[in-house]
Amino acid sequence: MSPIRPEARTEREVRVRAPGKINLSLRVGRREPDGYHPLATVFQAVSVYEEVMASAGTGLTLTVSGAQADRVPTDETNLAVRAARALADHVGLDADVHLHIHKEVPVAGGMAGGSADAAATLLACDTLWRTGLPREILHGLAAALGSDVPFGLLGHTAIGTGRGDQLAPALSRGDYHWAFALQAEGLSTPRVYAAFDDLHPTVRAVPGADVALLQALRAGDPHAVGLALHNDLQEAALELAPGLADAIAVAHDAGALGAIVSGSGPTVAALARSRQHALLLAAAFTAAGVADSVLTAVGPVAGARLVPSGHE
Repeated sequence: MSPIRPEARTEREVRVRAPGKINLSLRVGRREPDGYHPLATVFQAVSVYEEVMASAGTGLTLTVSGAQADRVPTDETNLAVRAARALADHVGLDADVHLHIHKEVPVAGGMAGGSADAAATLLACDTLWRTGLPREILHGLAAALGSDVPFGLLGHTAIGTGRGDQLAPALSRGDYHWAFALQAEGLSTPRVYAAFDDLHPTVRAVPGADVALLQALRAGDPHAVGLALHNDLQEAALELAPGLADAIAVAHDAGALGAIVSGSGPTVAALARSRQHALLLAAAFTAAGVADSVLTAVGPVAGARLVPSGHE
């Protein structure tokens, strides 16, 4: 691709908001020689957002604010930095941009906050630099950055296969209200997968789709969705952080339709009957002392989107 002319750049600030996710179902296959596991998952984007602001700069710099900002690296290991550089390299530009991330999604909480940052950065830099890349190109760049990054662009509800990056939209009716029990200390995704391998030395090479869950989503039946929630990594997460079982128990005692460790954990997601019930579940987590902090949210929501100027 020929380089973008320098005059194609713009000086304005671009703001993009991208959601965190939960895995309503996560089926994990046998570890492959490259160290990765094939997945069959159902993602739902929820209204806990990362916001990325991109503005003209000299070189590539990053600052972070919001929840657990002190735990976020600002060097080349940050997925947002990698996303900006990947896009610049693809179109033949110098990566001259200042990125600021405002965080809401827990760090290392199994809700793909870093992936949301990368997805938002791809869209923000594409807009700031006026590179006009088609969505399929952005999706390809996203997939090269990490398994959850493409879903940060797509949002809503989707089936993920391969490493989770091969996406197909899933039909889902209605809104789903959630309460999240958050922990101050995250869980390492590689450690959780290693524990899964130890616990399950023989599993299917390629997992299948969760038919019962997909039927429940199509029907818009939150009770059936709650019953169908599933996470193959949950046992491994509980092995590493046994206290998460208490949060799941509290959720069930408070009438949750279902409760599950989100992704590789340690966030516990509880499905509520309504927005008001989600607030009650969050209060129950707090009262029982099983969470360092709590959040409530609704899903599904859209993926990475531009925030109009002046809109909060």
